[in-house]
Amino acid sequence: MRKNLKAFILLFCISGSVAFAQSKDPVVDNIIKEANDNSQLEILAHELLDVIGPRLVGTPQMKQANDWAVTKYQGWGIPARNEKWGEWRGWERGISHIDLVYPRTRTLEGMQLAWSPGMKKAVTAEVVAIPDVADSITFRKWLPTVKGKFVLISMPQPTGRPDDNWQEFGKKESIDKMKSQRQTQTEAWRKRLRKTGYNSQTLPIVLEKSGAAGVITSYWSNGFGVNKIFSASTRKIPTVDIALEDYGLLYRLTESGNKPKIRVLTESKETGIQPAFNTIAEIKGTEKPNEYVILSAHFDSWDGGTGATDNGTGTLIMMEAMRILKKIYPNPKRTILVGHWGSEEQGLNGSRAFVEDHPEIVQNTQALFNQDNGTGRVVNLNGQGFVHAYDYLGRWLSLVPDDIRSQVQTNFPGMPGTGGSDFAPFVAAGAPAFMLSSLSWAYGTYTWHTNRDTYDKIVFDDVRSNVILTTILAYMASEDPTKTSREKRILPINSRTGQPGTWPAPAKPNRRGGLD
Repeated sequence: MRKNLKAFILLFCISGSVAFAQSKDPVVDNIIKEANDNSQLEILAHELLDVIGPRLVGTPQMKQANDWAVTKYQGWGIPARNEKWGEWRGWERGISHIDLVYPRTRTLEGMQLAWSPGMKKAVTAEVVAIPDVADSITFRKWLPTVKGKFVLISMPQPTGRPDDNWQEFGKKESIDKMKSQRQTQTEAWRKRLRKTGYNSQTLPIVLEKSGAAGVITSYWSNGFGVNKIFSASTRKIPTVDIALEDYGLLYRLTESGNKPKIRVLTESKETGIQPAFNTIAEIKGTEKPNEYVILSAHFDSWDGGTGATDNGTGTLIMMEAMRILKKIYPNPKRTILVGHWGSEEQGLNGSRAFVEDHPEIVQNTQALFNQDNGTGRVVNLNGQGFVHAYDYLGRWLSLVPDDIRSQVQTNFPGMPGTGGSDFAPFVAAGAPAFMLSSLSWAYGTYTWHTNRDTYDKIVFDDVRSNVILTTILAYMASEDPTKTSREKRILPINSRTGQPGTWPAPAKPNRRGGLD
């Protein structure tokens, strides 16, 4: 069965390969050939995303992924380890069953939020919505009425169609009407929440204290049936996120006085304090082993989907690049290190901890390449404010195949990244670290932090292109006879303060998350 699966996956791998003109460097030619003819991307993606699944920090699946990566690297002859950087609140997801039982029956699309408490048995109860009250005093008087009920706290959307659908088919007056209605409704809902005296984080807590059976949210991503999945702030009652379509149904039934009832069963369990790890692998340098080329991607994900494009694709790129480098370029001049960081989603904690724990590596980093924004081919490379980045990055890019290099827009010297992904802690510490930014493929709408971020959203041809780019950059950075300059640009005057701009300062990691 496993052989048949591998054969099926490899068929797609071979069919997606692209022929490139030979370069003047046999190592580069062999990198391209290996990436195309012997790609392991589909197999790695299946094992990581389908078999292990989502990788929420503190869950058994996160540790399973760490161990899986170590085993993979060791199987390729690359020394690897899991390096503890902190501790996190341990939690394990179970099933989520949410059903409308009155005034009719329907199984609803939804799931509990991360770190939501489990339920010992199913609860059937009426659904109510946050009322539009005069002020916080009136709201506090209303709170006792939520006892034993599920409470809707998100705004119902006036349309479930993405904007591009409206643009393609809608009349101008219909589009304008929809946008106006959405803006009006959004402002009214924000005002409704403000008048309660609470916000989206504190409201579930006060509802819990008031005896609610559970909290119901719906964070729409602006795509068909796609919901953002975040974390619960309740500790004793479930918080469930319901897809736009079914959330709208519940809200309309509630507002029309039909008093809908739902049956909810969510299973999860707390597992106590859990160690949290970065997975590190190295191909040791032969001439300058204490200088480093770093490949970077965060390993953790939100767990609404399986973290395919955030950041499964970045992970796959770096793993495949390391596999190819070990096979084609086993004796690099500098040490090539890969970091699969933990808890990026909670504040770049794994990479920040590594920067803090390994100043000797950061000080001797030749270059770091990070990928973290979806499945698309890389189209942007920012010099991050390093004055001479154009020089060495330009040299390294020169051997990348034309049809890959020509799509990459460079911005030199650029501005230093202040956050958003795991290159930023290295930039803040003075290391030349770069984000390989890619085409969207509707990343923000359909996959980023959503329940649709799954294997089928990966565009393997683009990922394979990124592997070739990343592997060649790592090879060229390792071989470069000179160490990269760290000279920084002087930042422009801050228009708000009138003072010169300042480079980002290193931030402390949260090494003990969710435990207080």
